[in-house]
Amino acid sequence: MAGHSKFKNIMHRKGAQDKKRSSLFSKLSKEITVAAKMGGPDIDSNPRLRLAVQNARGNSMPKDNIERAINKSQAGDADNYEEIRYEGFGPGGVALIVESLTDNRNRSASDIRTAFSKNGGNLGESGSVSYQFDRVGEIIYPASAKSAEEMFEAALEAGADDVSSDDETHEIYCEAEELNNVREALVDAVGDEPTSAKLIWKPQNTIEVGEDQARTLLKLLDVLDDNDDVQNVYGNYEVPEDVMEKLNG
Repeated sequence: MAGHSKFKNIMHRKGAQDKKRSSLFSKLSKEITVAAKMGGPDIDSNPRLRLAVQNARGNSMPKDNIERAINKSQAGDADNYEEIRYEGFGPGGVALIVESLTDNRNRSASDIRTAFSKNGGNLGESGSVSYQFDRVGEIIYPASAKSAEEMFEAALEAGADDVSSDDETHEIYCEAEELNNVREALVDAVGDEPTSAKLIWKPQNTIEVGEDQARTLLKLLDVLDDNDDVQNVYGNYEVPEDVMEKLNG
């Protein structure tokens, strides 16, 4: 178990989510509704719903919004969302996985394909890039929750496989089927809920991109983030700090 993985949370620009809070709440609500519709509205007996609600709380989503999303799942006129995974390549040949929840498969496919083609990428077939990723559980705590050493020890005791700590966050990784168990053990050890706990696609290796490629790639990711059907985007890219500074400058 490595103390500091080179892999960083590829859901880029955490701060950008704050600027898109209504969009974020919409996506969190959709996940809650789908989870409650599939496994029932009881949080205690529905692990997916429990994680969805905890993630919503971690992102400061109001209690009323959470309850409304759960209630919507039990309404007769609730939308029927379909889970679809898209795979493709971005600028520089980076691999991207896009998870969507949509009530219109044709619209979603068209919008995502257009986003790729207009921003230096191309959509591939199912399975074209997912073999380069591992399906794992990811639990995120703010750096203030514990020191890097304390979090490492707590994660090890909780059954995690890897921990990556920096000045902002502690990112803990575990086997997909152990996500709920590890999260609960960490809550006991830390004394607080994590900011996020969910299944992700973690790249086995990363590709470093230059300034021009990074500029186009980040534009593609922004377009995907802004799409209401897109829930999550994962990639195997790595943008060097000096490149990010130039782009943000």
